[in-house]
Amino acid sequence: MTAPHPLTWLYVPGDRPGVVAKALHAGADVVIVDLEDAVAPDRKEYARAATAELLSEPRPHDVPVHVRVNALDGPFAETDLRTIAPLPGLAGLRLPKVTSRAEVVRVADRAVPSDGGAPTLHALLESALGLEHAFAIASAHPALHGISLGEADLHADLGVRGDAGLDWARSRVVVAARAAGLAPPAQSVHPDIRDLAGLAVSCARGRSLGFLGRAAIHPRQLPVIERAYLPTPVEIERAEEIIEAAAVEEGAQALPGGRFVDKAVVEGAQRVLSLAARA
Repeated sequence: MTAPHPLTWLYVPGDRPGVVAKALHAGADVVIVDLEDAVAPDRKEYARAATAELLSEPRPHDVPVHVRVNALDGPFAETDLRTIAPLPGLAGLRLPKVTSRAEVVRVADRAVPSDGGAPTLHALLESALGLEHAFAIASAHPALHGISLGEADLHADLGVRGDAGLDWARSRVVVAARAAGLAPPAQSVHPDIRDLAGLAVSCARGRSLGFLGRAAIHPRQLPVIERAYLPTPVEIERAEEIIEAAAVEEGAQALPGGRFVDKAVVEGAQRVLSLAARA
């Protein structure tokens, strides 16, 4: 059975090391230390130094820490990558505002050791151009382990009205990720940390579109996201039936209830049971 996929990704400002320390014990599957949007320009250097100190030692038994560096075409990214990428405590780099395959390749060639070691790369698509190149970005380099949307910037760039205006973009990034052999992407953040009911509804919608898990900006959002993305008892029961049937007879087959089972359905059932194991 495959390892459980991360469901919760908690963003925390890099210039607030006390908050980062608390986030590491908040229950998120991954903590993302943000050097970009959450940090004012005059605090960038401090945030980078504080994050470097945090990641200066390996973290084999702790929650994985990713770092979102500054925009790759801006004045801070070069120093971010040079400082953060080699650190032994770093699990992944989040690359904001990616618009092309070349940007991913350039970072990978510099940040990833030739032996294929950490960190993994994750690209954020936050513009019409990035979305248009979604598959090229998703398949750019073996070090790239995920893509996702940055919906606040994308919403402004596209000029869409209302949340549903981004549904096509959401489906596009899900398809691009899966076509490139990547895991289903995580949803973008829900910006209102008090609106937990709205978060639950939004997560249900995201799940129906093919997302798996979600980024958060406050610990109180984590349980809502996890509940929304964990399989229901009915889904677990169906998955168990599929796995049992596949163990008896290989290849495509129809279950007694009429459901058709093939390799892809079995893989989906395995993913459901892997997620259920973490409950």
